[in-house]
Amino acid sequence: MSFDRQIKIAPSILSADFANFGAEIEAIEAQGADWVHVDVMDGHFVPNLTFGPPAVAAFRKHVKTVMDVHLMIAPVDPYIDAFANAGADILTAHLEAGPHIHRTLQAIRGAGMKAGVALNPGTPAEAVRDLLDLTDLICVMTVNPGFGGQSFIDMTAKVKTLRMMIGDRPVHIEIDGGVDPKTAPLVAKAGADVLVAGSAVFRGGSVAQPEIYGQNIRAIRDAAQGVYV
Repeated sequence: MSFDRQIKIAPSILSADFANFGAEIEAIEAQGADWVHVDVMDGHFVPNLTFGPPAVAAFRKHVKTVMDVHLMIAPVDPYIDAFANAGADILTAHLEAGPHIHRTLQAIRGAGMKAGVALNPGTPAEAVRDLLDLTDLICVMTVNPGFGGQSFIDMTAKVKTLRMMIGDRPVHIEIDGGVDPKTAPLVAKAGADVLVAGSAVFRGGSVAQPEIYGQNIRAIRDAAQGVYV
């Protein structure tokens, strides 16, 4: 997985048709998705339950691009190998999910995956300053994690700070929550390059009408690229 800072759209399959995940994944990729974002929630760290490693392994069979797995669970470390075996390309853990995020990131990389660290809206950019050389991706939450379809919380100042801290390191800045054509330019201008979008991609479309997914993906990408430098 080569590194570049071009805008990437990562639809969250939490907004897909749960009865038809394989076809949904294939549809969004055919319509221009760069990555496939999988939100794993445990009903403990966040107030919702979603997918475990067996589901992620089932998704993997359909993903031809990058499977970006976002763990909203605590603890993380006991499950790292299971998600590696399930085929995650990127595994992101929340800084807030445990006391030893440095060890967690080492373990993720040690299991052969790219390592991401996610920051809730209330966590400052400075919290990852000493982790940047262990990290391949920083996920800035622009909603409080746990549910899809929430309203965007403006974290552009945090994104700008992270972009300066990262410098020339090969670290992606990902935005997760409330991304649509209106908010995408704000975070792209601040320095984000990976945009997770759920309802904004899947709204109005279906496996039977996948071209709407493509229209939605292009609208987000075009809005972001209009300001991205």
